[in-house]
Amino acid sequence: MKKANPSEHILETTVTPEEQNLLVSLRAASWPEFAGQEQVKRTLHIAIAAAKKRKEPLEHILLYGPPGLGKTTMAHLIGKELGVNVRVTSGPAIERAGDVAAILTNLEPNDILFIDEIHRLNKVVEETLYPAMEDYALDIVLGKGPAAKTLRLDLPPFTIIGATTRVGLLSSPMRDRFGVVARLSFYEPADIENILARAAKKLDIELDATARKELAKRSRGTPRIALRLLKRVLDVAQVEGNGKIDMPILTHSLTLYEVDSVGLDNSDRRLLTLLIDKFSGGPVGIETLAAALSEDIGTVEDVLEPYLMQVGFLKRTPRGRSATASAFAHLGKTPTKKQQEELF
Repeated sequence: MKKANPSEHILETTVTPEEQNLLVSLRAASWPEFAGQEQVKRTLHIAIAAAKKRKEPLEHILLYGPPGLGKTTMAHLIGKELGVNVRVTSGPAIERAGDVAAILTNLEPNDILFIDEIHRLNKVVEETLYPAMEDYALDIVLGKGPAAKTLRLDLPPFTIIGATTRVGLLSSPMRDRFGVVARLSFYEPADIENILARAAKKLDIELDATARKELAKRSRGTPRIALRLLKRVLDVAQVEGNGKIDMPILTHSLTLYEVDSVGLDNSDRRLLTLLIDKFSGGPVGIETLAAALSEDIGTVEDVLEPYLMQVGFLKRTPRGRSATASAFAHLGKTPTKKQQEELF
């Protein structure tokens, strides 16, 4: 079997239609099925219970953290618990104030509007949302110039759940309008194992316990990546094996897809290798690093860096990004005398 396309990475944030269907079919259908994120779940349960007790709409909620951690799934579970509809859109999809009006006026009382990539809302749309979030009203301007009039349109009570990977890009006025702000963290391997076990059962896959444990370890603490890897390993198992996923087929598959023992793929290793070989381990500015990688800054900051910092291979300093001693060791590289002085 030929080697996997080097441009095909487990970190790819774009989800194909096939993967989207897979993710939707494997989405947790209840809170007990949702493994991990215990602190966030407790915070949300309290907010939901308080809203029910007061017979008021749920406060607006902001969920932030790296991609693939379950922000969309949480929004759907909140809607299910409240017994309301969840309307899904994204920041880039809402281009004009008229789009906001069209969406909000079609919501039923207490419905949820889930806005993914909320940090990408344009300023006009964001400002249109302010009175809607605070007073359940839209201010519509009729006409132009001195004859222009403002019409206030009342809206049914609703809840906005915003999701973002870059909370720092949200303006302060927007952040302040969320009553609950929760950060999703990378999952523990045991939680990823539970997610894989449930997925294997739903997909009727024979997944060996040892292979499941190893797959969880290499999934970067991210359910989306775990499920993506499970699907790709299954493909190899069905083509080159008997359909069962055990350690030999798992090892072969992950070698094929260039996923190493701690979950780094070719993109991660390329960043660390570039940092060590071209920039003497750093520090180097994010703009320079992104340009050298031919990646945009957002991809480096949102997709590549969080996990590399989590496993201790990369650190951010006031002067830029630097590789750690652990990164040198993982790549089998020996620091120069100068680099040793910097590292140790």
